[in-house]
Amino acid sequence: MAEDNPPLLPLQNMADRHQALTPAVASSYLEAARVCLDRHHISPKEFTLGDDQAESVAKVEWEITDSRVQAAWANVDDATRDGAYAVAIAATELLRGMVAVRRAETRTGADYYIASSDQDLEDLEGCFRLEVSGTHSGKSEVKKRLRIKLEQARQGNSNLPALAAVIGFRVQLILLQTVDEKS
Repeated sequence: MAEDNPPLLPLQNMADRHQALTPAVASSYLEAARVCLDRHHISPKEFTLGDDQAESVAKVEWEITDSRVQAAWANVDDATRDGAYAVAIAATELLRGMVAVRRAETRTGADYYIASSDQDLEDLEGCFRLEVSGTHSGKSEVKKRLRIKLEQARQGNSNLPALAAVIGFRVQLILLQTVDEKS
């Protein structure tokens, strides 16, 4: 389902748009994402985006990592987690017009609070929770992780609505789904 001119996933300069990402954090997450992308691909690549029932395509562009960056992110679990944060936050910005406003507390069933970019970003009451995961496995693992993350968000100690996002770095797949509060 390739589009002629797909939109660019907004991974660059994320600290300029996302209150919850300082320049250092955004840069770190981007480095991790670049390492994860370099494991499987050469820039640019088209990724399939699943947003609830809608499917689209986005172009992902990144600068190749050198040996120093790869060595800094040699822990695959840390790189995958932090790289998934970058891609998931960029995907919610692209697909939903939402920005990261604050890191979520432990046991909320989320990693970040996100909100519409035109909303009062100091008030968490109008926010959504965003639960994120990343994997280098196949499509079936991406879908399995999405089910797990949806349930984790449902069980979180928060009454705010939630989204779950899973990034399949190898299979070029980004799944974003609204959490249905029904079991």
